[in-house]
Amino acid sequence: MSRLKVGVIFGGACEEHPVSVKSAREVARNLDTEKYEPFWIGITTGGDWRLCDGPDADWENAATRPVTLSPDRSVHGLLVMGQEGYEAVHLDVVFPVLHGRLGEDGAIQGLLELSGIPYVGCDVQASAVCMDKSLAYTVAKSAGIATPVFSVVAESEEVDPDRLRYPVFVKPARSGSSFGVSKVTRAEELPSALSAARKYDSKVLIEEGVSGGEIGCAVLGELSGLVTGEVDRVDLSHGFFRIHQEDSPETGSENSTFIVPADISEESRQLVQETAKTIYRALGCEGLARVDMFLTDDRRVVLNEVNTMPGMTSYSRYPRMMAAAGVPLSDLIDRLISTALHGKKR
Repeated sequence: MSRLKVGVIFGGACEEHPVSVKSAREVARNLDTEKYEPFWIGITTGGDWRLCDGPDADWENAATRPVTLSPDRSVHGLLVMGQEGYEAVHLDVVFPVLHGRLGEDGAIQGLLELSGIPYVGCDVQASAVCMDKSLAYTVAKSAGIATPVFSVVAESEEVDPDRLRYPVFVKPARSGSSFGVSKVTRAEELPSALSAARKYDSKVLIEEGVSGGEIGCAVLGELSGLVTGEVDRVDLSHGFFRIHQEDSPETGSENSTFIVPADISEESRQLVQETAKTIYRALGCEGLARVDMFLTDDRRVVLNEVNTMPGMTSYSRYPRMMAAAGVPLSDLIDRLISTALHGKKR
């Protein structure tokens, strides 16, 4: 039986490039090569596309070939450049292991839609909406989901710091992880927080702090319905949770640990999982998403954000939650690819 040809795209021209490479390495360790023939497509920080042997530590300097994903549906795959022209490589499915800008915002999804190749994860619309926190909040609120009190600050707009109820969190509206996020406890800190956020996005969010614990729920969307992983809880020792900001996250965070399954009541666990499913459906997610929420002291669930291509690294929350529910990463990859191949036609 011939193997399925799977294009795995990783890297990317954004701040989450290193995390994406680590995610791709974990996928490589868990991909069944007897079932799949992988084609590793690395995108450099400068935006160059390279066909390589895999996401090892020196992939950008190894022998690679320029490659592009053809938007021509008759190709249904890659155009690999050579000295004598190009070679067309058919792909059955693409797994875009990309995070953040140009990876989770609908950009790569749009190119894949043009190509006609099935792909893992959310479509253009859901990716774009979830990437923009203000849009995600607006849609979620219309579905009856609680969100933080927030305001949107345009590129050149000034903010009166005396009108805010502290503490507030200042965030880029369309950036991944915790890049550019600041906790502001007094008016004098606001200008520097706005400057930090604007390094990553011209559109900035100011959110009132939510009093409660940070809770996550992994959601896997299959043709048979939605599957949730075990709920996790972020246990903070001080400060606030800043994912992927540590020097060596593989060895742990300096201020947080993850408790999986979360040490919450069964009633709260079910509430968190059902709320995550509601959010997933309301935002039109497909394939997978990690829904981050707050669980307040009075047992309300408040949306924090939705990651449409969550990290797959050895320390990432999504695969940990799914593994705790009995779905190891190798099985998860199989199920994601199967859903992409047999889901709705694009």
